[in-house]
Amino acid sequence: MTPEILFEDSSVIVCFKPSGTQSQGGKNDMVALLDTYFAESGTDAKAYPVHRLDKETAGVMVFAKNNSSAAKLSSQIANNEMKKHYYAVISGKPDEDSGVLKDLLFHDRQKNKTYTVKRSRKGVKEASLEYKTVGYNDGFTMLDILLHTGRTHQIRVQFASRKLPICGDGKYGGGNGKLALFAYKLEFAHPITKLPLCFTAKPDAKEFPWNKFEY
Repeated sequence: MTPEILFEDSSVIVCFKPSGTQSQGGKNDMVALLDTYFAESGTDAKAYPVHRLDKETAGVMVFAKNNSSAAKLSSQIANNEMKKHYYAVISGKPDEDSGVLKDLLFHDRQKNKTYTVKRSRKGVKEASLEYKTVGYNDGFTMLDILLHTGRTHQIRVQFASRKLPICGDGKYGGGNGKLALFAYKLEFAHPITKLPLCFTAKPDAKEFPWNKFEY
């Protein structure tokens, strides 16, 4: 499978990650697919992951093509300078049409599951995001989400803990089906030129539950 490429130069490659493909750490993950693409196209490069999407989450990702660019992109992430925007469809409706969610999260590696906790301790990390409502239809709400932090399963857990699970998220109470979480926009500065870059994609408007909304 050849990745869908949105942008590429000598420093970075921006691509679309489909649902069901791991970002890294698995057979035929995005790193392996990109490395194969580089080899077949005669490009002297290697894919360096600087951020992740859950296996079930589709959307826009950027990979560095060398160590130097990877370090600079990682620095942007650490300083919250890379902006990651998501669409999500949740079951139910938030009390407020927009807001900021803040929680303490603990990720259990053995269970590969994240939990909200009350107190800080070893392994607990602060998590923050902001959201606004795109639309409400037939018991479902579509949200536009901007991450402030990038914790494992963060969006899924923060809404599920408020009894607003993401549709199709069987791990966190959202039922069966395809996970309705989509990384639709990524903003960052080019690691070499420093120019601002922005890349977008859209979920399939014919698929449930995206077909319930206009966006």
